[in-house]
Formats: sequence, C-alpha cells, structure tokens
Amino acid sequence: MLLTACVSSQMPISPANDDVDAAPPPPTVTSSNAAQEQASTCDLEAINDAIGESFDEAGVSQLQSESGASQVRVLRPNDMATMDHRPNRLNIHLDDQDVIADVRCG
Repeated sequence: MLLTACVSSQMPISPANDDVDAAPPPPTVTSSNAAQEQASTCDLEAINDAIGESFDEAGVSQLQSESGASQVRVLRPNDMATMDHRPNRLNIHLDDQDVIADVRCG
C-alpha cells in the first residue's frame, strides 16, 4: 500500500497491465533521407584543380557549389575528425601552410 503512493500516475503502463514500463515506439525511418543523401553526393572531378592552391575561407562555398556537396569539412594536420562516411560531404585536407593537399568525399 505504501509503495502505490510513490508511483507516479504519469508513468506509462504496458498493454498487459503488469506494472512494467511500456517502451516508447521506435522512430519512423523514411527512405526520402537516403534518396536525398544520394542525390547530393559530391563530385571530386569538378574540383580536383583546387589541389595545390592556397586555402581561402571565401573559396569554401565555391568548392561546395562546384562539387555539389551538401556539407563541407576543412581538416588541418592533426585535426580530429569523426569516421562516419557521408557521401554528400566534401572534406578539404590542408597542409601546414594552409595549402589544399587533398579533397575527398565522405
């Protein structure tokens, strides 16, 4: 009897009414996100000529536009980066003098 006074009336109860918390419903996954990601995959051939040029923050939007990437990440030596692969992301790798050493998608 004492325990029932401590139980919140807002706590969900399982469909079987066995006093076990009900799990929330799983998230809805749509295929439109996957289709959108594939549609915005970046194209390196359009920007390979940027390798060897000095990096300029103002040029990032141009590289993004020319490659068709929806995201851009600039990586300098010893920068930490996540290992998740995103085909729609342009990675601009710089050397110690802020010269573009490589461009990659992912």
